[in-house]
Amino acid sequence: MGKLSFEIVTAEGVVHSDEVDLLVVPGIDGEMAILPSHAPLMTMLQPGELIVRKGGEDTSIFVSGGFFELMNDKVTILADSAERVEEIDIARAEEAKKRAEEKMGLRTQTDIDAARAEAALRRSLMRLKVVERRRSRR
Repeated sequence: MGKLSFEIVTAEGVVHSDEVDLLVVPGIDGEMAILPSHAPLMTMLQPGELIVRKGGEDTSIFVSGGFFELMNDKVTILADSAERVEEIDIARAEEAKKRAEEKMGLRTQTDIDAARAEAALRRSLMRLKVVERRRSRR
């Protein structure tokens, strides 16, 4: 079976680049498994766990959203942010969750502030969920 050429890019630069066997991507409509010879595809990403399988080993990467493109077995992910699960600072994620919950509780905020707080809460909750999922697989 062939390989997928895979790259995650953020504003800071290339986060991960490799030839892989399989990707599980948090698409806007749910998780998608991508294998070599998959039909071309472009979609938005939601915050979640990106699973990269190479040689029977899985690597988990948290992506906070962005865009996914697949063309001719080349996958490019333009992510708002991306970090390997083992690099997630749990204390920082817990603090971000707490701040977002506090902001959502404020009654004087605008709709824009409420939407930002809700998005921040979803990202922090998903970071924590991805870490917990990875721990339970071990």
